[in-house]
Amino acid sequence: MVATLVIIAITCVVSFMAFGNRKLLDDLILWPPAISRGKQYYRLLTYGFIHADGTHLLFNMFTLYFFGSFSERFVSGYIGILGYVAFYLSALLVSILPTYLKNASNPLYRSLGASGAVSAVLFAFVLMQPWATILIFFIPCPAIIYAVVYVGYSIYMDRKGTDNINHSAHLWGAAYGVLFMLAMEPRLGGYFLSQLLMRN
Repeated sequence: MVATLVIIAITCVVSFMAFGNRKLLDDLILWPPAISRGKQYYRLLTYGFIHADGTHLLFNMFTLYFFGSFSERFVSGYIGILGYVAFYLSALLVSILPTYLKNASNPLYRSLGASGAVSAVLFAFVLMQPWATILIFFIPCPAIIYAVVYVGYSIYMDRKGTDNINHSAHLWGAAYGVLFMLAMEPRLGGYFLSQLLMRN
């Protein structure tokens, strides 16, 4: 899981630097006018390497650590380590694009955090291991059950729009993770269904 550890290390370093440097945070965060008017397209990726606070960073990086190792091994077996890195970076891009397009002219909107790409990695794992037991706040739960609840909650909160969390990025990231895996290995669709049906 070399690539996953490198991604985590870079994200932690950049996030910690941004915690104490407001200018760096402002230079990297997804601020739509800087992209639509300033052509600073790099922000469509750099927003994923900064976080709001230590808790936000810790949650995303622990999730990436636990599920990234399995996903990295699988993806790297098909398209190499650089292919896995491309998967992660493209997940950052794809998961934020709907949000950017919706807020392209909104100077008050900002978004940051790796949640969209982490969702892609997590749902890639769920596609391959739907009945694996994962811990949600130390409570064991089948991965597929968590995925269903996660999607339902994200849709509800995205429509409600009462918090500062970009639930849209979570949903698009999750969808991208599944679609990327199916495009890379179409047989995963049948394998996923067979795994669901084989559960006793």
